[in-house]
Amino acid sequence: MREGERQILKKQDAKVFRPTFIVVDPDHPGSISSRKLVLETAKFNVITCYSGAESIATLRRFPNVDAVVLNVDVRDIECSEIVRQMKSIAAKVPVILISPAGHNFDCKGVDHQLSSYEPKELLELLQRLFG
Repeated sequence: MREGERQILKKQDAKVFRPTFIVVDPDHPGSISSRKLVLETAKFNVITCYSGAESIATLRRFPNVDAVVLNVDVRDIECSEIVRQMKSIAAKVPVILISPAGHNFDCKGVDHQLSSYEPKELLELLQRLFG
């Protein structure tokens, strides 16, 4: 293979890359998360989890995801404990905490916190980080 062909293939491979996120939403299992739909429409890959325990197990299986989007409403495990366990599995994977507008929650270890459920704000943050 010639050098020019290698460069073309490298450019094509770079275009195929789509960041993958674990989205932790306390919706009912089997339902489709609106956050998942928004992110997939923006050409991101999404693995949906419905509890803190499931998200930790999923990160163990897929430690090379690009980030975790954690809804503050997840209740089976305290937020700081979810983040602590995730960081022990994949220390460099950023954890983004989403909470209701106007509320800041004390969740130790999160890398980013959005005080809004607005999809636009999450997309803007993800585009800045991975776009």
